[in-house]
Amino acid sequence: MTEQKNIESAVPKGFDPRLLGLETANSGQEVETGKLVQFVSFRVDESEYGIDIMAVREIQGWVKVTTLPNTPEYVRGVLNLRGIIVPIFDLRCRFGHGLTTASPLHVVIIVAVGERIMGLLVDAVSDILTINTEEILPVPEVEARSEQRFLDGLITVHERMVALLKIERLFDIEKIVANAGKAAS
Repeated sequence: MTEQKNIESAVPKGFDPRLLGLETANSGQEVETGKLVQFVSFRVDESEYGIDIMAVREIQGWVKVTTLPNTPEYVRGVLNLRGIIVPIFDLRCRFGHGLTTASPLHVVIIVAVGERIMGLLVDAVSDILTINTEEILPVPEVEARSEQRFLDGLITVHERMVALLKIERLFDIEKIVANAGKAAS
């Protein structure tokens, strides 16, 4: 029961995963296509990131996964999610900060990328952000770091910076699946 309570505290208040992807009245705000967008924000290390809420299918606590041979280090394994085999990716490792020492306090965000379903291991989910697209700032070109190609923009929310991720650029899922298939044969 304690683990369940801790997982619930990692999910923002008012967040209902059953409503993801559904159009609802948004606390009196009129959502216009192309004007207001929503992101699920989460923490990895000391940084906060956001992904398009329309890609999020559900959020769940960390559970043990089955590892796959010959996969990149950031692929933590696969999870059987109600009959669908879902690869789980460690974002901390993907960003080059080492493997996450996963515990029941960590969170997996299940997302859809194209026709693929995948899980993102993060430290905690922070908030649901509704912003105007005009508030999204471009990512400055500081130096040629691979991490920057994952970024789609930056926003400031209550004096904190949130980096918006382009999840399609995070993983070459076709290559990972092909390599895992070769290892299995």
